[in-house]
Parts: sequence; C-alpha cells; structure tokens
Amino acid sequence: MLPEHLVKQLGDRRRLCVAFSGGLDSTVLLHALVQLRASILPDLQLRAIHVNHGLSAFANRWTASCQAHCQRWQVEFLPLFVTVDASQGGIEAAARNARYQALTQNLHSGETLLTAQHLNDQCETFILALKRGSGPAGLSSMGERAKVGGFPLLRPLLSLPREALEAYAGQHQLSWIDDDSNQDTRFDRNFLRLEVLPLLYQRWPHFAAATARSAGLCAEQESLLDELLQEDLDSLTDAQGSLSVSGLEPLSESRRFALLRRWLAGCGAKMPSREQLQRMWDEVAVSRADAEPQMRLGAFSLRRFRQRLYWLPPMQALKQTVIPWTGEGILNLPDNLGHLTFASQTDEGLSIRKPRDDETMSIRFYARGEVHKVGRDRSRQMKKLWQELDVPPWERDRIPLVFYNELPIAAAGLFITHDALTTGPQEAVWSLLWQK
Repeated sequence: MLPEHLVKQLGDRRRLCVAFSGGLDSTVLLHALVQLRASILPDLQLRAIHVNHGLSAFANRWTASCQAHCQRWQVEFLPLFVTVDASQGGIEAAARNARYQALTQNLHSGETLLTAQHLNDQCETFILALKRGSGPAGLSSMGERAKVGGFPLLRPLLSLPREALEAYAGQHQLSWIDDDSNQDTRFDRNFLRLEVLPLLYQRWPHFAAATARSAGLCAEQESLLDELLQEDLDSLTDAQGSLSVSGLEPLSESRRFALLRRWLAGCGAKMPSREQLQRMWDEVAVSRADAEPQMRLGAFSLRRFRQRLYWLPPMQALKQTVIPWTGEGILNLPDNLGHLTFASQTDEGLSIRKPRDDETMSIRFYARGEVHKVGRDRSRQMKKLWQELDVPPWERDRIPLVFYNELPIAAAGLFITHDALTTGPQEAVWSLLWQK
C-alpha cells in the first residue's frame, strides 16, 4: 500500500532527494521509493542526503550505516557534516536549523526535498505549539507541501501513523538506527513522545488523527485570512518590501497584527509572540517622530524610517573600511553590496574626472564634515545630505564613496561633489557604475 500512497503524493515529481537520517521513518521512506523506482516509476531520479550533527559518539557509525543502505539500494548518497551551536535557541532548534541549511545548500535545481515526518510527529508538533501559546498559524503545524530555501518540500508520510511504518519495516525486514538521544526526556519532544502521548493514545486511540484534523482546520483558517488580507498587504508594501505605518494605524488591533504577521512571514522572519508584536508596534512603529527606533529579533532587526517599517538582516560594520583602487576592472564590495566599475563616459552612472597624477583613489563608506554636492549652492553636513536624499540611517555607512586622497568625489548611484568636476577640456572623464 505504501508505494501506491507515494505515487499519489509525488504527482509528477521525478527528481527527489530524501533527508535520510537512518531512523525508522526515513529508512521506510527511502526503501519504499526504491521499490517504487523498481516497479512503477522507472524514471524516478533518487538521491539521499545524510546530515551528521556530530552530537553523538555513534554519529560516524550512523553515517556509515546510511551509506551501506544506499549502496545496497543503488541510491546516490551524500554525507554532510555540520556544527551545531546550542546557543541559537537550544540544541533541538539549532540542530534542525543546521540540518535544513545543509540540505537546502546541497539540493540540485529541479529537485524536491522529501522528509519522513508522520502523523504522530504532527501530533507532537501541534502540542508543542499549544504549549508555546501559538495562534492558528503555529497550530497549523506541518503541511504536506511547503518551501524551504526556495526548494519544494514534500512530507509524503504525514497522514500515516507510526504503526503503519513499523508494519512496513517488519514486512520488508528493514534495519534502522535508534538514536540514543531519543530517550533523553530533557528534550521537549522526547518528553511528549515517551511520557505523555502514550497515556493519551491509550485513552484516546485516535488522538493523533484528531490533532491532525485540528492542525488542518487551523491551516485552512490561515489560508483564508491570507486570501482576505493579501490586497491590504499589497497596498501597504512598497517595491523595497517596507510596510506603511500610517496605513496600519487606522486599523483595528487584530487586523493590524494579522497584517504585521503576514508581512514578517513574507520577509522570512521567525513568527513573533503576541507580546513581541505589541512591542514592535509600541517601541518601533509609533515611537516618537524624531527617534530612530529598532528592535532585534535574533540576528535580524526591525527599524522605522519615514513612517515605514523595514525588516533587516545582519549587516557588517563598514564605517572604518578603506579599499584602495586604481579604477581598473571590477571591484567587488564587502558584505554583498555588489560591485563597482569605471567605464568610458556614458549616459549611465556618474560622470567624474579621472584622478590627477598627485591623487590616489580609494572606496570608503563614511565621510566626515561637510560635502559640496553638485547642484547645491553651498556645502552641507553629510548627515543632512543623507536626510535630504531619503537615505535610511542603516544604509548611510553602506554606500560606496569615491575618495581622491582625502576628498570625497562621489557617492555611488547618488551624487558627485564639486571636486569631481573637470577644470578644463584636457581632463579625462569616466563613468562610475554601481551594480547592487
């Protein structure tokens, strides 16, 4: 029955990569796909990736066991070794994040990632979300289909109870890994699985299926809200992805927070708690007008500028950075800021004079004092210029500035100074281009 179930789940997907831990669930999934390839879907392209977290003394033995299974079943096998930083939200969350990061970084174009969560896993996820006080979005738990790292993710066993997988493993005499850490009840999921859920299943045998139905209903409600609120969200979001504070202010609190959650989800943010949402609104969105408020959530931060909210990734400090450059070739900028090039004078870019014999050029990200921008009758402090140009505070030390000796000549993509102008027809001119 399992291969037939998988045929329905796969649809027209034929390039598959299984997250293969070697435990019961992923062993059953991989074996069933191998059976499917041999009997019904001979065009199935199958790979397995095993992530070694290095958290157990037996981790390398498990990797070898997974490799042996794949060799026996003629499945391409890729072992990956990761480092888990337990300070990032606890060891369970850190291991999961490291695992998914490693998986998505090693998927091939056109592949679908398959994971082996089943009905009982869904029940555990639902109860853990309930314990955290999650709303409908969190209680939706896991979907059979999702996206991870831009790749499609499929959980084809999610509607099947663990007993069905055990029966399949027994029928095919499969062997699998028993992770010793699964017996450690210090971890919340293990505590539920070993201490709590057996009692609930004993009293209510269909408890896992019931919680899965509740998760599905929550997911339906969230999907409906997404549909109803999408037009509002589109009208409040600009091309840069920032969110209008003034557009949110007249709304009811529940509608405002529902839109904030969806905006954050679209930014890839971890869903905040109700208390964190309230702080986002009070301390960032509607703090005093002359403030430059921000709130950190993990490595990311929420900031406000010109009555708009921005969700920002970690940024490298560049204020002290000085990059010598001759102007030849392509200059790659730090922290994924793109690259600079100089070209013969064109209609594109900023036209500036070439350095004189006694001048050396450098690229910096900070200028002190006053700057005389072309088009203005006098010099102004850089801070005032940035404000005039509507440049947010966090971007002001990330715009490449061209210096000749100690003179600021140009701000890439924005303006040139009077020191960039030629003093006669004999001076050569070139164009500065910034590809972000």
